[in-house]
Amino acid sequence: MKRFLQLMAMVMAVMTLALTACVKKSARNFPPRYTEVRLDSTNLPIVWIEVNCDSIMRDKRIGGRMKIIWNGEGRINYADTVAHPGQRIDYQGYIAVRYRGNSTYNDSRKKPYSFRTLAEPLKRGSAQKQKVSLLGMGKDNNWALLAPRIDRSLIRDVLTFELARPWMEYVPQGRHCELILDGTYYGVFVLAEVVSKGKHRLDLRGPGDKGDAITGDYLMEVDCNDDVTYRSKFHPVDGNGKPYIDRYILFQYKEPDHEDLSKEQIRYINQSIDAMETAFARGNYRQHIDVMSFIDYQLMMELSHNVDAYRLSGKFYKRRDSVDPRFKMVVWDTDRAYGNVDYRQSWRTDTWMYRNNDIMYQEEEVYLIPFWWYVLNNDPAYTAQVKMRWAQYREGNLRTDRLMATLDSLAAVVTVQGAEGRNSQAWPCWGKKMKPNHYVAVDYNDEIAHIRQWLLERLAWMDKQLDYQPITP
Repeated sequence: MKRFLQLMAMVMAVMTLALTACVKKSARNFPPRYTEVRLDSTNLPIVWIEVNCDSIMRDKRIGGRMKIIWNGEGRINYADTVAHPGQRIDYQGYIAVRYRGNSTYNDSRKKPYSFRTLAEPLKRGSAQKQKVSLLGMGKDNNWALLAPRIDRSLIRDVLTFELARPWMEYVPQGRHCELILDGTYYGVFVLAEVVSKGKHRLDLRGPGDKGDAITGDYLMEVDCNDDVTYRSKFHPVDGNGKPYIDRYILFQYKEPDHEDLSKEQIRYINQSIDAMETAFARGNYRQHIDVMSFIDYQLMMELSHNVDAYRLSGKFYKRRDSVDPRFKMVVWDTDRAYGNVDYRQSWRTDTWMYRNNDIMYQEEEVYLIPFWWYVLNNDPAYTAQVKMRWAQYREGNLRTDRLMATLDSLAAVVTVQGAEGRNSQAWPCWGKKMKPNHYVAVDYNDEIAHIRQWLLERLAWMDKQLDYQPITP
């Protein structure tokens, strides 16, 4: 008996040490302020990620497992799968996960994730990827878990997706969910498609090295210098068109990734960007861009008054010349929009964001808006098209009553079964100033009321600037 008790004591000591090590390691994964939030049932999909307390990293993926319970639209999902057997498992399998984002990573403890779905466990940094459908979205292996924290409404990104969807060739899909990481409740996230190559995404073909094949397909991004970049031969400009010669426009390679591009392909896409920008400088840009795609992007960025618009996460793509030689735009990253943040006058409803370079330069911002948008908005033919397109928007899903219905519907998704309450319990936010938020809402309803009023003022100002007379519904 004495020997048995000694052995048990040793086992318990080892288990205690292992548990202590696990807790210390999991603390590196930025748990919420309050970790005792209980999730029993929800209308949102429940996402479990297990990384066995390993530290998730930003620049390298680690292996893990994911399980998603989703019983379908309008149905309740239960966290206790023993007491509630027979629930629908939307996905159960291996993933490779890392942190993602720039400002969304740096400015909040609630971190966003990028993950790949795998056919097998990740070993030595590699594993076979597996395309799967998640939450009704098309099959792919490249996904994101967006982490609305600065966005206290939890819905700004998804709102932009839904407003842009009827107009643009490709708009990402996103579904709200609740995340449990290594047994700890982490709050409300958005499981979203990544803007990337894929049959159900941009459906880009891999470029070749000669002939028509080298002309496409490519996905690029105007962004910062946190990755391999190509620097424009042109500079951003001020409100009078004068170049800021100490500021630069940087492009990142997204599809294919820079390390997967051949020298010939890099030379081609760089030359194509040069040709497009030279055409902008000369005022004969139309053969290089899909003008309506640029207009749709601009209207979404201006409606939301997105402080990051045009200059960060500015995704654009080009197919093969035999399909369509023009560059097109994709919307992404509007969590700081709709009057959300307190810098660079982005909370205002009565200015154009594309004219914001002078303010940003005065505030010593490094990354300014490409000069293209100055050229476009000083072209009477382009601005006439903008006005016509805005009228179509306002008589479509941006008609005031329809827009407000979309806002209310998204807000209901995260409140009807208490998801927002659990999220704000884990990540307290109401009634206090949080950088960089502009408006201090006392609760969720106040936040949504603020967005509603902000949108009404923004619509009225844009209607006046774009010569539109609203039709009374």
